[in-house]
Amino acid sequence: MQKLMPQEIEVWYLIPALRRELSKIFIKEYGLSQKKIAKIFGTSEATISHYTKSKRGAEVKFPKGEAVKIKKAAKDIIEKKKDAFKVVYGLCVEFKKSKTLCKIHKSQDKSFSDKCDVCFRR
Repeated sequence: MQKLMPQEIEVWYLIPALRRELSKIFIKEYGLSQKKIAKIFGTSEATISHYTKSKRGAEVKFPKGEAVKIKKAAKDIIEKKKDAFKVVYGLCVEFKKSKTLCKIHKSQDKSFSDKCDVCFRR
């Protein structure tokens, strides 16, 4: 089994899951089209379709506390016109600090050690 680096977990699991959740919020709460969401994320409409149908990013389920943060992030992107790339990056940093990334890593990499501190070493 291949060991996964935290950066791989972010790219393959966390970022798609964040985009999935944000896309669903954009549609449900703000009535945005997949075309508009694709423009916000700089991706294709097909990618957004995969997110909204949970064909991509579905491996990660966020606890209530993180879901609240994601909903606030969606509001910041739409209502405060904040840059989506910066907002998603900020969530990644926050979820690394709160060890949410560690939980995802553990669920996707069976060689993951509970003693891992890679994200916290300097």
